[in-house]
Amino acid sequence: MAQRLTGGVRLAQQWDTVRHLRLAFCALALVALAGGPSFAQGKAPARKPVLDQALSGAGQPDDLLRVIVKYRAGAYGRLKSKVRSQSEGIKGEHRGIGALTVALRRANLNAVCSDPDVLGCSLDAPVRANAQETTDSTTDSSTTDTSATGSSTDTVTAEPVMTTDADTSTYDAQHLRATLGIEPWDMGWDVGIAVIDSGIARVADLAYNIMAFYDFTAGGVAAHPTDAYGHGSHVAGLIAGSGELSNGKYVGVANGARLIGLKVLDAAGSGYTSDVIAAIEFAIANRESLGIHVINLSLGHPVFEPPATDPLVQAVEKAVASGIVVVVSAGNFGFNPTTKEIGYGGIASPGNAPSALTVGALRTKATADRSDDEIALFSSRGPTWYDGRIKPDVVAPGQALVAVNDPSTTLYQNAQLHADVAPYLKLSGTSMATAVTSGVVALLIEANWLDEWYASPPLTPNAVKALLQFSAIPVPQTFVIDGIPSALAEGAGGINAAGAMALARAIDPAIEVGQVWLDAAYDPYSTIAGATYKWAQHIVWGDHVVWGDSVMWNQQAWAQHVVWGDHIVWGDHVVWGDSLHHSVHLVMQSFDVWSTHIVWGDGFISGNYDDGVVWGDYDDDGVVWGDYDDGDGVVWGDGYDDGVVWGDSVLFLTED
Repeated sequence: MAQRLTGGVRLAQQWDTVRHLRLAFCALALVALAGGPSFAQGKAPARKPVLDQALSGAGQPDDLLRVIVKYRAGAYGRLKSKVRSQSEGIKGEHRGIGALTVALRRANLNAVCSDPDVLGCSLDAPVRANAQETTDSTTDSSTTDTSATGSSTDTVTAEPVMTTDADTSTYDAQHLRATLGIEPWDMGWDVGIAVIDSGIARVADLAYNIMAFYDFTAGGVAAHPTDAYGHGSHVAGLIAGSGELSNGKYVGVANGARLIGLKVLDAAGSGYTSDVIAAIEFAIANRESLGIHVINLSLGHPVFEPPATDPLVQAVEKAVASGIVVVVSAGNFGFNPTTKEIGYGGIASPGNAPSALTVGALRTKATADRSDDEIALFSSRGPTWYDGRIKPDVVAPGQALVAVNDPSTTLYQNAQLHADVAPYLKLSGTSMATAVTSGVVALLIEANWLDEWYASPPLTPNAVKALLQFSAIPVPQTFVIDGIPSALAEGAGGINAAGAMALARAIDPAIEVGQVWLDAAYDPYSTIAGATYKWAQHIVWGDHVVWGDSVMWNQQAWAQHVVWGDHIVWGDHVVWGDSLHHSVHLVMQSFDVWSTHIVWGDGFISGNYDDGVVWGDYDDDGVVWGDYDDGDGVVWGDGYDDGVVWGDSVLFLTED
């Protein structure tokens, strides 16, 4: 397990000092373990093994590791036979992404991963939904919020019961549906949402929504709906809870949606990446038979490799390509919990998946009014590690949200998490924002279906993302460092269900590519709680912000096979994505002024190292930000340490 980082290290403005800093972290950071033999049985490998950062220095020779082995096309049977003889067993098969999950002794790792049939190896990293707490002193006249971040990608934390007048209302007490512009008749009927999480408890608020349940901690077997931890039930309640147990006080966003529970986390809120991949591939394979239109992923793990080779990211991309909208939490690495200093580069996996709908968290202060909204301090900000994409895509309410639970769950045993009505919990995190967004996606899909009377093809995931971004409402308070674009904190802005549904009703997906697909006019404004807000009217695409009327036409970009933000030509000679910026020595050209606080790329130096970001190779591929006088910054994915360092402590890599 991780050791505690002691002592502050000052980051000077020289290359060698940066390297020394990272070497200092190396001695204390996560899984800084001595490497075993480079290959098994004394034989030199045929080629250098391709390992992600988590595996490159992990373990002693006899340590047993769970490894996702990615193989070449056509090599499945041949490699499976070879792996059996060098491993302690095959734990899972992922044919959709061309991978096997195997248990390997560290001594055999290089031999297996240097095989000519192997493309690369990745740690079967732990994913989790943690419940550790820290205090956020953010307050205002109506609430006292204890916001959340902790030692995982997805953190849920306690907050005191609110004392606003809203708590005395009898419907939508937290103004969740109201701030999104949702009407009582907007229900998301017949839209299927796969909740890949700790399960779903069959409580009264959700009993009529759960259509199927499978347990992937037990191999993907059909099972009775359960949730020992409680995180999945809270997520499901925000998506589709009826509010029955609260007499209508706490209702979900799309309480007519159908829920398919896919359990991947245990009673402690932990699980394996391989189980999440298995659940995603199950959802793809059973998309039509179970009627799955959306996947909710309120979980993740630190980034250990580029998205193009990350197995979890690739599973998400496969799901999007199959026509499923995959909604993913950005992560809760947005600020230093001690100093409250804002940080960048905290997007976790699979929130860095290009085609995913990645969601950050808003603090709405339990009001429908959008003018007082803020980006939650804990919400992870972009850009994404390795490829420098702008994430999150949108932000949604995610702080101090109340949803149903079961009294037997692990989370419910913590009385500090209890809401004012039993058995409801009040939790914060990008998990909650993701659930809210999944509900809005269901409403958007329903709106298009009803307008077209189910006669048109379904909206593609890329089109859904575009409509949500175009209709988003810019966030008044984004908590950004001067000079840094707000898109890295809010994406296109705060999600606006009313606007997205209006656009969805105006679009006919049956129109040919290249033609105007609007069959009705739309007004780029939404009235919420008596105030009118102008839409963002732009799309965050890869590493560019695209302005204008891009949603008026049925573009090739909306197709399912298109990776969002990758090699797309839009309009007259405008190209963005990977094809534009080959040089990592260039500051991102999307913005005239990037910032004096950010160092971007492999060899591009600028800014103040005491309060900035180091992004890129630096021999070990990582991100550094924060004030190193006090040791309260972040080192993300150091090549020596293979982990995440935050402040005076080290974030998890593995429990083994």
